[in-house]
Order: sequence, then structure tokens, then C-alpha cells
Amino acid sequence: MIRLFSIFFALVLCANLSAQESYWQQHVDYKMEVELNDQNHQLKGKQEIIYSNNSPENISEVFYHLYFNAFQPGSMMDVRSRTIEDPDSRVGDRISKLSENEIGYQKIISLKQDGKAIPFEVLGTILKAKLNKTLLPGKSTKLEMEFIAQVPLQIRRSGRDNKEGISYSMTQWYPKLSEFDEDGWHPNPYVGREFYGVWGNFDVSIKANKNLIIGGTGNIVKEEILANGQKLWKFKAENVHDFAWAADPDYLHDMVEGPNGVKLHFYYQNDEEIIENWKWVQDKTIRLFEIMNKTFGVYPYDKYSVIQGGDGGMEYPQATLITGKRSKNSLMGVIVHEVIHSWYQMILGTDEALYPWMDEGFTTFASSYVMNILLDQNEFNPHENSIKGYMRLAASGKQEPLATHADYFHTNFAYGVSSYSKGETFLWQLNYMLGDSIFYAGMLDYYNTWKFKHPEANDFIRIMERHCNCVLDWYKEGWVNTTNEIDYAIEKVEDKGKKTEFTIARVGKMASPIDVRIELEGGEVIWVEIPNYNMFADKGMTRSFKHPEMQKALFNPTKLKPWPWTHPSYVFSLDIKKSKIVSVVIDPYWGTADTDRENNTYQEKLPVHFLGN
Repeated sequence: MIRLFSIFFALVLCANLSAQESYWQQHVDYKMEVELNDQNHQLKGKQEIIYSNNSPENISEVFYHLYFNAFQPGSMMDVRSRTIEDPDSRVGDRISKLSENEIGYQKIISLKQDGKAIPFEVLGTILKAKLNKTLLPGKSTKLEMEFIAQVPLQIRRSGRDNKEGISYSMTQWYPKLSEFDEDGWHPNPYVGREFYGVWGNFDVSIKANKNLIIGGTGNIVKEEILANGQKLWKFKAENVHDFAWAADPDYLHDMVEGPNGVKLHFYYQNDEEIIENWKWVQDKTIRLFEIMNKTFGVYPYDKYSVIQGGDGGMEYPQATLITGKRSKNSLMGVIVHEVIHSWYQMILGTDEALYPWMDEGFTTFASSYVMNILLDQNEFNPHENSIKGYMRLAASGKQEPLATHADYFHTNFAYGVSSYSKGETFLWQLNYMLGDSIFYAGMLDYYNTWKFKHPEANDFIRIMERHCNCVLDWYKEGWVNTTNEIDYAIEKVEDKGKKTEFTIARVGKMASPIDVRIELEGGEVIWVEIPNYNMFADKGMTRSFKHPEMQKALFNPTKLKPWPWTHPSYVFSLDIKKSKIVSVVIDPYWGTADTDRENNTYQEKLPVHFLGN
């Protein structure tokens, strides 16, 4: 049997390496020159893209995103916000009420391929163009565009004059080439959710009012005062999949040095109500990068900017835009979350429209881990709030599979809790199953293997299987592709002479390895581990944040035979008398998101309190 498993995992490793060797992704080089008129809030620009086809397919058409077109009455974003059951309060019906000088648009004046005009059509936030010359595998082509745009009144993420008075939050501001991967083109209309971009380099020149202070993606390589009260800012950014910037005349600009020489920039208003908090978070942000580098992978760029702007908190390459009038802990929390997106979206460029939980959920998991350290919380389970959030969703009847495309969730509630909380719980339960040493080694390997690429769910699972020598497809399929829930119950505790027989029932449809804690008179504790049959391995033990009981070395489980998912109940016996038992608890430290914890406990005598009760 051991030989058979060795052969199996060798084949899995070979398949994973083969997939890596055959992997490909497209590449873009952007060169843009834009001029911002801050009197009418309009842009005019020229864009040149060198598009390299690294795929094995012939490409005869291309798609662009025109995100500003979403901010017009009757747009898909507008109608969706006014018809969904629980609209985002930041949007509501605001788009429908925009006047002509408040709407957003991106109008394409001309589009050429290798110097020759090509036909195109615009449908809402998507432009489709037919190439004059098919782009063959291994070849590149030049796409040139002239456009004008109007910056909308700030409603969702991008725009002008946000609620805190920031002049320009310039995100999703340029015609952006859509991604083409092994699944084809991904021209997702801008309905309000997530993004997916092509890896490349950006050379961006911005002409604007000289009184503006500008920060964003990339490094400023040139600043020049021009005639007519204008200034030129020239940015360069390498190996990113988007470009964002913000501008305001009242910004204060601080810079501190973080680990590995990264320059951390902070742009915020000269407002005495917020200055102290924005100064306070700077050292914490240095510590944030230190923790992330050590635990989840080294940040590869030489700069990052935290910028006051937008409508809450939103991540972009080498920058985030956040609202800044917050308490210290709130400001720290939003910075932690948005910065960590650099790892799980800006460097691991997952298609977050298709896999929002791989970005939001992984980011939320790491955020809880980091905040637990930054704020000296010392919680054994810093992910408990997300577990409880998922449990509320499961009880609501509104849950949809994690595999649902971000735009197609029926409610914002289901999307938010699924992507953030259920996504975080996905990793917490995996940590519970694998133990710290395997889990965190796998997380680090995942980052280092797939950075600057576009990993999918199976890519992550294959990496974790490589480290645990176990099988995890059952976990991904059950937790991601269905709404099956984990729910185990203590059905019986019976006296069988000198032994006690325990019957555990699987009430939920989702299987999991579980621990059972049995407390006896006098404080003695017996732990029992019941492996999951489909995992073909025992469960891990250690945790980063130790529970006092585990620190006493009492967590030394008796390992039983695996439990097949086809069997609705599981029976085992121990050489103890029932009369000696104080309590029996399934998963007392919330390693799983068991949706009914009331049936997890059999209590014979004294009350026992556990984490989460």
C-alpha cells in the first residue's frame, strides 16, 4: 500500500510540473500620454499598446474595457444596483440621477493596428475590435488609440470629488485591454464587482494642473513644470496588470522606508482631525510588510502608496485608495486588508471575477492573521468572526456556491460573505486539517510558484497536496462547488460494561476530519481524531496561536480509522466508564465551520466553556 501511494503522489507531482511547463499568458506594454482638464474634468489621451500573443491560438479580434461608461443612467451597473435585492449603499440609485457633466464616459476617436485603422463597436463598458491582420502565436502587434474621457462624480471606486473632498480617484480610468487566457477572452461588463488584467509594463505621462499632488502605481521618473499652469508627471511601472493614480491639491505626502528597501508613501489631506492617525499607522505598515514577507512571501516591488481617495478601500498595483477619516484601528484595518491584496491579487493575478474567494478570502485570512499580531490580540482563532459570518449566511438560505461568478450572485450579502468570510474559512479549515508547518509552507510555495501569473483553484490545491502528501480534491469540490455544510452531532454516549461507546452522526452533507474532546473527572482530557477517508492522511496538529490547553501538551489524540463519507454515522469505544465522563465535544476549538454547534456537545456533569461558545 505504501508503494502504491508513493507512485500516486509521484504521478501527481509530475502532472503538476507538466502543467507549469505548458502554462502561458499574454503580455502588454502600455505607453500613454494623457492631459487632465480640471475645469471640465475631462481627459484626452493617446495610447499605444504592444500586445504579445504567447498563446497557441490565432487572435483575430480584441476587447477593451471602458469602465467609465458604467457611470451613466441606464448602464448595467445602474440597473443592477436599482434592481438587486440589497443594493450597495454607495451606489443605490445615484447613477440614475447623474447630470450630463457628472456622468463618466470613454469615447474612442480612433483605433489602429500597426498603423492601419480597424473597425470597432462599443457596447456599454466593452469595446470589440476586428483585427486587420490575425495575430499569430509568438507574434506581437501595435494597437494605437486616441480617446477622450469624462471623469464621473465619484460613486464607486473611481471618480472626482469624493465624499471626503479628494479631487481625483483615477482608477479604471483608461481603455484597458481585456485578458485572453486558456479559457478565451474575458470581456466582463463593469457591473460593479471584480477585475482581471493582462500582465505588462506601463509608461504613463500625465499633464495636469501644477497645483495637484499625484501618487499612484509605479515610480515617478520625471516631473516638469509646463506652460499655462500645467505640470508633467511621468510614471513607469513594470510587471503589473493595472495602473491607478489619485490627485489632490491638499495632499500631505510622507514617505518611510520598509523592509528590503521598499518605499512606503502616504498621501492624505491636511486635516488636523486625521493627521495623528495617518502618522500612527506608518510604523504599523512597516510591521505589516515584515510579517507578510516572512509568512506569506516577499513583496517584490520597491514602492507602495497608501492614498486617501475612493469610496472605502480598493486595491491596485503598488497602491490602494482608501477613505481616510477613520479611527486608528479602522484605518489600520483597511490598510492591512488593501495592502495584503498586493499578494493575492496584484502579484497572484487570479481572475477575481471568476474566483473572488481566492483574492478576497485569502486576503481576509492573512489580514486576520496580521491584525492579531499588530494589535497584540493573541487570539487562538483570529478567524472566528468570518466563521460566524459564514454560518449566518448558511442559515439564511441565500448561500450560493463559491464557484459562482462574482457578477452573478443574486445578493450582495451572498457575494460578500461568500467571497470574504467563506473564502477565509476555506483556508482556516485547511490549516486545521494540515497543521501549521505544512499549511504555511504550502502557502509560501503557492505564492512563490504562481506570482506574476494567473493561478486557479486547482493550482492552489495541487501545491497544498504536494506538501501534505494527501488528497484535497474532495475538499475543494465540496466547499467551492457546492453549498454543502459541515455539521456533526453526538448521537449517543452509552455504557458498555468497562467501556463507553460513542456514536457520532454526520448531519451535514460536507465531510471533514474531526477531533473529539472527552473530559473526565479530575480534569483528565482524552482527544480522539477521526480522519476523513477521502483525504488519505491523518490531520495536522499544531497551530500558530496556541490555546492554553494545547500548550500543556494535553493535545495528544487517539487516532481512529477513517470515516467514509457514505456512512451517516461512526461508532467507536474507549476503555473508560461513562460515569467518569464530564463532557464530550466535537471540534471544541472551531477548526471547522460546523453550522450547528449545539449538537456538538454531550454534557454529563459540570459545564465546560470553549472558544466560540
